[in-house]
Amino acid sequence: MTTLREYLESAGCEAALQDLIMLIGRQAAPIREAFITHQAYVDTENVFGEQQAAMDTWADAWITRVLGESGLIRELASEEQEEVSVFPDSTHEYAVVMDPMDGSSLIQTNLSVGTIIGIFGGGTVMQSGRNLKAALYMLYGPMTTLTLSVGQGVQVFAMDKDGEYRLLHQDMKIPEGKNYGTGGTRPTWVAPHRAFIEAIEEEGAKIRYTGSFVADFHQILTYGGIYCYPALNEKPKGKLRLLYEAIPVGFIAEQAGGRTSDGHQSLLDIVPEEPHQRTPIYVGSPGMIRKVEAAFEGTGK
Repeated sequence: MTTLREYLESAGCEAALQDLIMLIGRQAAPIREAFITHQAYVDTENVFGEQQAAMDTWADAWITRVLGESGLIRELASEEQEEVSVFPDSTHEYAVVMDPMDGSSLIQTNLSVGTIIGIFGGGTVMQSGRNLKAALYMLYGPMTTLTLSVGQGVQVFAMDKDGEYRLLHQDMKIPEGKNYGTGGTRPTWVAPHRAFIEAIEEEGAKIRYTGSFVADFHQILTYGGIYCYPALNEKPKGKLRLLYEAIPVGFIAEQAGGRTSDGHQSLLDIVPEEPHQRTPIYVGSPGMIRKVEAAFEGTGK
């Protein structure tokens, strides 16, 4: 079976990008080991005032240190850090955006969680998703998998007993499907989102939602449908972050033949104005996204 390194070489990735992706992938093992001893919540909040799980802070510090010491990245922006980290001694101009521990509230229940990564060239994180060199997420479920795009489709690798990533699914394509997951609660949804959900439910859509973005999206990647975290009446920009969550996962979705949207445009076309910018997010099968944008047509941005 093709290894991750063999795939990266065959895809023509430059050596330093290969090394960076391989380095990130190797962090899955220590992260999994840390789950047992870092399950509780801690007495700190992130920059959004949200209580942090121990794994949030641990994974953030771990990955930041490993990547910062590698000499491969110039900047790193994390959901868990107020400021962008800069590494002036880096010998390369890559910039990384990350959600180090997506779905951390589920760790105590042993449900799947993940790590989301986007890699830019040019030494800065403040770019649109169209400029990504690579995007990946590691999913810690029954298997440890790494879902990756370097701009040549989407490949899924699984970690074997020796810590080697081997190709599990090649050239993934999002099918049209009827699964959906949506954040927020029905009374808080804006009217176009409520109308969209009610319409697809009438057509037989089935809810599949755990609260782990990366796990919920992986179901959509596999079976089709749509993941949503909409604008809410009291939170018109939604909950998820453009740089750390929407852009990397949106890049993977579009590389798999799917689409993304904030209700009006592709998430990959939005240039971030600040690192922690939020956005409504719709990601999944093309047909579902067309229905979303039809529901929001004429409502303004």
